[in-house]
Amino acid sequence: MKRRQLVAACAVALLAQFPSAWAQSAPPPINAATEAAFGKLGALPAVKQALDFIKADDERTLKEQIELTEIPAPPFKESVRAAEYQKRMKALGLADARIDAEGNVIAVRKGTGRGPVLVVSAHLDTVFPEGTDVKVKVKDNRYAAPGIYDDGRGLASLLSVVRALDHGKLKTVGDIVFVGTVGEEELGDLRGVKAFFRDNKGIDGFISFDGVDVSRIVDQATGSRRFRIIYTGPGGHSFSAFGLPSATHALGRAIAKISEVRTVDNPKTTFTVGTLKGGTSVNAIAAEAELGLDMRSNSAVELKKVEDQIMALAREAADEENKRWGKPDTIKVEFKLVGDRPAGGSSPDSPMLHAARKGVAAVGAEVKSIMASSTDSNLPISLGIPAVTLGSGGVGGGSHGPGEWYSPVNAWLGPQSQLLTILSLVGVEGVTQPLLPKR
Repeated sequence: MKRRQLVAACAVALLAQFPSAWAQSAPPPINAATEAAFGKLGALPAVKQALDFIKADDERTLKEQIELTEIPAPPFKESVRAAEYQKRMKALGLADARIDAEGNVIAVRKGTGRGPVLVVSAHLDTVFPEGTDVKVKVKDNRYAAPGIYDDGRGLASLLSVVRALDHGKLKTVGDIVFVGTVGEEELGDLRGVKAFFRDNKGIDGFISFDGVDVSRIVDQATGSRRFRIIYTGPGGHSFSAFGLPSATHALGRAIAKISEVRTVDNPKTTFTVGTLKGGTSVNAIAAEAELGLDMRSNSAVELKKVEDQIMALAREAADEENKRWGKPDTIKVEFKLVGDRPAGGSSPDSPMLHAARKGVAAVGAEVKSIMASSTDSNLPISLGIPAVTLGSGGVGGGSHGPGEWYSPVNAWLGPQSQLLTILSLVGVEGVTQPLLPKR
């Protein structure tokens, strides 16, 4: 026992320094409490009925996935899909389903009142702009449309889990809060989940349904910081005002400097200048130019390091452009934060992760990766709240592209493993105690 505790302690210490390291190592054996809970759940007729129902419900779940995908939900314009999702939650008996001030759809399935509060979520928004054709096209059991699995599948899987809980008449000890979040993608910057945790206290755990691969569990948060870096100056005619510093020249200097930055491999830390704009005419000294910068890391410490380094280089670029023309303080640089997703890690021995791993194994699948990613789970992880992101079954590809596709191969394994994970964490009245501790 002492040796196991020592190994676990070392793993936790390693994870604190290098959150992605755990994905490269074998996880500890699933603990006895989790094994015992799943043993009892697996022997319960009501649970077997719920699992059988999910498989029988597969066709309906796919139909809902298609219907929800075909409701446009571009960034910051998720309201039509949210209204439909609220309607479907209410139809499943979640009479209190509501839309909050940020646009999230929230409904509570009450437990006995003596257990933890677990949030189960999927995101309503897509990355695709308004006007994108989201009509689902079918060929050879492949369903193609922007957003069909990110996160159309997660939204549909969540509704199937709700139906299965009711079909099995399963009474949980803890409360389950079902949420359709807004603003998970791109410049939405997790605004939905940020608002949810700002406005709702007493949450003990969080599960996000995002992606399709049941063999992948996300328990670490890849953080990101995004900036618009803007250079401004007086501008002028390319010939008559020649000698004035140029905003575009300063921008070019900045990009050259940023491109030479070196980052650590572990924890993985990245950066890119993704967008550029500026100037008004080919024969004008630019008065304004800007770049869009994205920085990511599995470590908050490394993310801060690369940000500080790049910000310093961006200031140097303005100084050098001014010095080149002997005009100090002519070109100014401004930094506007447009995205902030916190990084963080969790213990490989957390009850949440043990439950998620066992949930996958219990349906006959295999966990192939435990890893970091950028999902709605970033926010609770950063707050110290146990959180994982789980796949919702089937296979897919082309995420975030116009050719995104989904195929419902053994798709029911997603909601089945999700249901078992949820039940183990919140407990079933008279059968199991919650594995998720109250905070």
